[in-house]
Amino acid sequence: MNTHATDTAELRKRLRGIRRDIPPEELHRASQAANARIMDLQGFRRARHIAGYVGSKGEIDPMPLMHLAHLMGKQCYLPVLHPVLPGRLWFVPWTPEIPMTLNRFDIPEPVFDVRQCRKPQWLDLILMPLLGFDTDCHRLGMGGGFYDRTLAFTRHRRRTTHPYLIGIAHDAQRCERIPDAPWDVRPSMIVTPSRSYRCHNKQPA
Repeated sequence: MNTHATDTAELRKRLRGIRRDIPPEELHRASQAANARIMDLQGFRRARHIAGYVGSKGEIDPMPLMHLAHLMGKQCYLPVLHPVLPGRLWFVPWTPEIPMTLNRFDIPEPVFDVRQCRKPQWLDLILMPLLGFDTDCHRLGMGGGFYDRTLAFTRHRRRTTHPYLIGIAHDAQRCERIPDAPWDVRPSMIVTPSRSYRCHNKQPA
């Protein structure tokens, strides 16, 4: 039996339950607080090309922040499931008026247009959903590996460059330790409603 896989599966199950049980009012307040923290970051203020995601199943929702970024004149993007390469994402321009469609996970995404896709290397900031995290900024996703495959190139760089990766989570999603695999991509920072964690020094920002 693969003990690592079993432990990770159990952890995902527990964290899904925690996130699922968050009341809508608390989810709304948590999203507001986390978005406000990100908005105050120098990296957000300086970024010209920002990718977010549509919050679902209890996730912190950064879409209000994306609306604000659009009003500030920033170029905004949302992930879409790659139509050819399985398990990967492409980033498509988003505005409040753009048509959206449901993907196979019932998550809204912009209508795919290969002519408008932007490679993640060309983005300044990517906001990432997650299921769990620890103070070393290890991120546990839903298990599909979409962000890990798409952002695999970031594991080989020696210093933080584009894109800057921010994982967003509820405080209740913090774990003592997240099992780490060689292919996992760590965000540059984790932001919760109450605090932020920077990866390079493992201290609250």
